[in-house]
Amino acid sequence: MAKKSPNKNALGAIEKTAGAIYAEISKHKAPSLKMPVRSLSNVSYDNKIGFFELGTGSKKRTLSVNTVKTFAQTLKMMALSRDLVVSDDFATKRDAYYQSKNWGDARFNEQPESDTVMDDIEALFAMEGLTREELRFVPDQHGGSVAGELTVVDTDLESGDKISIDCTKFGSGAYAVPSWVEHLEFKTKAEFILCIETQGMFQRLQSHKYWKKANCILVSMGGVPTRACRRFVRRLSESAKIPVYAFTDCDPYGIGNIYRTLKVGSGNAAHINQFFCVPKASYLGLMPQDIELYDLQKATHPLGEQDKKRALDALKNDPFFQAHKPWQDALQKMLKMGVRAEQQALSLHGLNFVIEDYLPRKLKNPDKFLP
Repeated sequence: MAKKSPNKNALGAIEKTAGAIYAEISKHKAPSLKMPVRSLSNVSYDNKIGFFELGTGSKKRTLSVNTVKTFAQTLKMMALSRDLVVSDDFATKRDAYYQSKNWGDARFNEQPESDTVMDDIEALFAMEGLTREELRFVPDQHGGSVAGELTVVDTDLESGDKISIDCTKFGSGAYAVPSWVEHLEFKTKAEFILCIETQGMFQRLQSHKYWKKANCILVSMGGVPTRACRRFVRRLSESAKIPVYAFTDCDPYGIGNIYRTLKVGSGNAAHINQFFCVPKASYLGLMPQDIELYDLQKATHPLGEQDKKRALDALKNDPFFQAHKPWQDALQKMLKMGVRAEQQALSLHGLNFVIEDYLPRKLKNPDKFLP
């Protein structure tokens, strides 16, 4: 990342929190940190707002004999964040775990311990309007692949010069979304963004330059989209003022986890949904009714017990699906049919049926896409 002035908001929030802890200790009081509860039970959904909002549920971490190590680890992680902000550097979760090996008795024994503390710190400072990336902790995951009518303007890490990256010029490959996307700028005349669940389907559309035929931008989510992928799509769609369509498998996971996370976020990440979801996204397919409409019965698979449980749980407990009758109908139809279908099931009618028939027919009626 190019050198720039430290994030004053991040520095201020960290120092304010540390100052409050110091003040409590100075008064011989047990210091504490208050953090929001991160679960589906502590979120609400309003279609006008467009994402899962964090509720009022909270938990307090108070210094005591039983919590002294976790409390110390939390403060050390905050100190690491401050150092990273000041030095304009960054650390992954894995980096932070190994940094803790210098913390003496406060070191982490396993990475899941450090991940949990980092997530708590993120939730704490999300209440100040800060993301984990602004605290200089960046994801380890691949951010997704991009192809199509888009130029990404990045910055050279050493010189600070602008670099224009043409996403039509990667041959059979694609542009890889970086873990940090806030500094990116975009130039495009595309009409929409198509977010695709599987790398296989993305590769087919990319290889045949479907983006050129449809004047669009293709994004491979690679399963549940990472933070960087969601943030990239959100910033791109808002910058270009173009719609986002999702294309996943017709199963409870593709709909209830992948698409739902892209559009409104999740319960355990409710503190960041305002930054990392795409409220204006809509669902192109694959749908239960597509199985009948496109005669895909021979290419389906029976719903497993986990599939059924996931669909029933979405209907019973998920605020997003409870707010949209068309989605309730779709999930109930899937359960009644007792089958699921993958995107590649469309290959039953030919390898390029998805390009020549399915997508063109779908895109003629975007008003029929599910919310």
